[in-house]
Amino acid sequence: MFLLHEYDIFWTFLIIASLIPILAFWISGLLAPVSEGPEKLSSYEFGYRTPWGELGLQFRIRYYMFALVFVVFDVETVFLYPWAMSFDVLGVSVFIEAFIFVLILVVGLVYAWRKGALEWS
Repeated sequence: MFLLHEYDIFWTFLIIASLIPILAFWISGLLAPVSEGPEKLSSYEFGYRTPWGELGLQFRIRYYMFALVFVVFDVETVFLYPWAMSFDVLGVSVFIEAFIFVLILVVGLVYAWRKGALEWS
C-alpha cells in the first residue's frame, strides 16, 4: 500500500526549497531602489568608455580559460573518489571503465596544454 504520509518530509522540503528563492526575489524587488536613466538603459560594451571614447579596461580570456580548466579537472576528481573507495569490490570491468575515463581526462589535459590554456601570463 502506498502511504503518502511517509513522504511528508520530502514534500515539506520541496515546498520550502521552492519558496525561499521566490521570496528572496520578491523581497529584493520591493526593497531595491529603482533608478532608470539613460546609462542604465544603454547597452553594455566590453570595458568602459573614457572621455576620449576609447575602451579602457580589457580582460584576457586566458584567465577565464585557466579557471575553467581547473574547475573541470577538479570536478572530475570528485567522480573518481567513489570508485577509489570501492575499488576492491567492483572488479576488472569497472577498472577498465575508470582507466578510459582517466585517459579521456589526460587527452583533454594535453589538448589544453597544447592550446596554451595552462599558461598564466
